[in-house]
Amino acid sequence: MGIAFQEERKIKQGEVVAKLRRMQGIKQDALGKMCPSNFSQQKISDLESQIVIEEPTLEELATALGVTVEFIKNFNDDNAIYNIQHNHDFKDHAIAHQNHQPIFNESSKLTILLEKLVQDDEVKTKAILDLTKVVADLAEEVKKLKGGS
Repeated sequence: MGIAFQEERKIKQGEVVAKLRRMQGIKQDALGKMCPSNFSQQKISDLESQIVIEEPTLEELATALGVTVEFIKNFNDDNAIYNIQHNHDFKDHAIAHQNHQPIFNESSKLTILLEKLVQDDEVKTKAILDLTKVVADLAEEVKKLKGGS
């Protein structure tokens, strides 16, 4: 009875990879391209169905997903759910109670960079609009001066 219970609790590495990939909103094809071996979508699908993934391949997948190999090997749904519920911003604390390894580190960096890009774009757009108004005002002044000469 104890053996059957241990078998049920065995961590299926492929399922963990699939969960982490989905949690981060990454498609199989995109994950494959994030790996140095440039895995195909079909290869990622095959890997996600495996109980144990070969160490070099697991290292590539872990790095692409922003976690450690140990994190995948020791993944625990309850800890992951707890951390998602208690770390709303996902910034460097997404997996605070599970190997102290953030899952969303790269995603949050990308989000921060994109938000900064949008802010910078808004500032530049406002500056262009202001400059356009100044040029239009100057054009009116030039027109008045030419007409008045």
